Order: sequence, then C-alpha cells, then structure tokens
Amino acid sequence: MLVTGTEILQDAHKNNYAVGAFNVNNMEIVQAIIEAAEETNSPVILQASQGGLKYAGVEYIAALGRLAAEKAKVPVALHLDHGTDFDQVMLCIRHGFSSVMIDGSRFDLEGNIAITKKVIEVAHAVGVSVEAELGKIGGTEDDIVVDEREATFTDPNEAKKFVDETDVDYLAIAVGTAHGVYKGEPKLDFDRIKTIKEKLNIPLVLHGSSGVPKEAIEKAVS
Repeated sequence: MLVTGTEILQDAHKNNYAVGAFNVNNMEIVQAIIEAAEETNSPVILQASQGGLKYAGVEYIAALGRLAAEKAKVPVALHLDHGTDFDQVMLCIRHGFSSVMIDGSRFDLEGNIAITKKVIEVAHAVGVSVEAELGKIGGTEDDIVVDEREATFTDPNEAKKFVDETDVDYLAIAVGTAHGVYKGEPKLDFDRIKTIKEKLNIPLVLHGSSGVPKEAIEKAVS
C-alpha cells in the first residue's frame, strides 16, 4: 500500500529501527526492492533521484512506484530524493509522490528555512510529507557535487532552530557519510547523531549509506 513517509518513519522513530530508501530507475529495480521488502516484511521507501528522473521521466517513475506500492503487502512510500527546486517538488506531488525532499543545503540557514517552509506549506496541505537537509554531505550524486572541503557537519543548535521554524517531518543530517564511492572507510560522528536526535526528537535521515560498514550503520541507527 502507498503511504506517506511520515507514516513509515514515525513508527520507526518510536520503535527504534531504520527504514531503507532505495533509488529506482526502472521496473526491474522496483520489483526487486518490493520483493525483498515483502520477504523481510519490512516497510520500504522507493525514491527517485535526479538521475532516475532524467532517465525514466517523472511520469514513468511515478506510475511504477504507485503501482508497486498498491500491489505490495508492506507499506511503501514514493519519495523524491534531493529535490532541486520548488517547481520540481510540485511536479512530483502532482504525479502522486507521497513524500518529497527539498534540498536547500546550498543556501545559508535562513535561505534553507525559507525554501523548506514554502514547500511544506503546499505539501502538508495535500497530505505529502517533507524531508529537508541541513549541513552539506560531501561527494557526488547525479547533478549535486559537494567538494570534500566544502562538506560541513550539521550543527545541533542550528538543527533545532531549523526544525522549530519549519516543522519539517524528517531531517537529513551531515555526520560523516558521503554520496558516491568512498575512498576509504567513512568515519561517522555518532556523538553528533545522538545529540541531534535528543534535541529534535524526529526521524533523522542518513544519506550516503552505501559503502558504510554494516556495524557503523547499526550503531548509527541505535
């Protein structure tokens, strides 16, 4: 069944577990993800990256995701990953996405708050949940490139201000992961994760998890 990201992640938040979010480009990838989710009886997030949207187009991705969710025996959210601007987010909402991300991390704090509030005002009005990002996660994902020197960890106090002012549903934080292929083993700032979680008390999102050792993922989740 198709549900919002909030329905999936609030339960994970309350019961201390994580939910996988996987980028989809075609029918076979969607089918494989749903099959694995059903085998493990796990909720799952199908997400469209900028590359996926360029490759398949929003209409195809949305149709595949909605159909897969309707037929699935587990809760499924259809999510826009790293939404680049207001218009793209609205296009995905119009095509039936149940969750969207607005990535305003390229702006300063006030600019990021402003664009996030603008998206949330519309998305929440039509029952769609919203993810934002605070801090800059290094590496390359599709069109988004952040030099390692420009990557900045999320400040816990700024995160509190951001969530208080935007009422965002879940927040992606920068704590040592990166997009793309790792040159060495990533070192996650577990203390920062703990501090931010305690301050915000909302679901957190860890981007760039592919390539992070299983033990580190489990510790981050805990």
